Amino acid sequence: MAQIPLPSAAAAEHPEFDLDRNDETRQIVADVAYRQLFNVVFVGFEGAGDGNWVLVDAGIPGSARAIRSAAGARFGGHGRPACIIMTHAHFDHVGALETLANEWDVPVYSHHAEHPYLDGTRSYPPANPSVGGGLLALLSPLFPTSPVNVASRLYDLPADHSVPFMQDWRWIHTPGHTPGHVSLWRERDRVLIAGDAFITTRQESVYAAVTQTPEMHGPPMYFTPDWASAKASVRELAALAPEIVITGHGAAMQGPAMRSALDTLAERFDEVAVPSQQRGS
Repeated sequence: MAQIPLPSAAAAEHPEFDLDRNDETRQIVADVAYRQLFNVVFVGFEGAGDGNWVLVDAGIPGSARAIRSAAGARFGGHGRPACIIMTHAHFDHVGALETLANEWDVPVYSHHAEHPYLDGTRSYPPANPSVGGGLLALLSPLFPTSPVNVASRLYDLPADHSVPFMQDWRWIHTPGHTPGHVSLWRERDRVLIAGDAFITTRQESVYAAVTQTPEMHGPPMYFTPDWASAKASVRELAALAPEIVITGHGAAMQGPAMRSALDTLAERFDEVAVPSQQRGS
């Protein structure tokens, strides 16, 4: 299935500056950095100290040590955030959630529709290995779908769409990939943390997932059950005309070429993103 290529010039990373730091993150703007392949975003200024930054999503299984280390190096102190915000609860975004939330003793916020997958009460539907045409898609039935349980720390995101401990940010309900998926948006510099509402690599392919070949792509096909909602979510995010996007899979991207690709994805979503057997359903 043809996706929408992104030129290398659209990359939002600054590797020459990243080398000057010892936190192993990729800093996108002064107060936003991420760990590619680990599915985590760190929101807060370097040296902010305990309780003065926020972790968005909680990584792949086995990533707790890497996240902890990056947080300590970037923020100092014990590397403890004010809270953890979840875009959604798939296994590759909650891999270290229980460990880190308990260790740091911090609240976890998500959309209410995502709570069953975070409080131990409901598993996600099984993956669909027939879509996407890549090895990861074929292997997707092996991926965990059972919930994690952070019920004692779990809270709804505020009804006014503010984001706890993240001034100037607001959350946007972007369902489709999961029922309670959210994206985070900051108007003043037009930075978008999209989660998996759309991504910038072909996640169904092992080669693309490892090399992070840049392309504008719909949400990972094998774990997306509601394509009508996914389309509406992409169109809502494209209408924001973001300057920088950080997605759950793939490199952060920026500028006119990125926006053009996102607009094309929104316009041609059924053709480009939706698996053929799901079109028209």
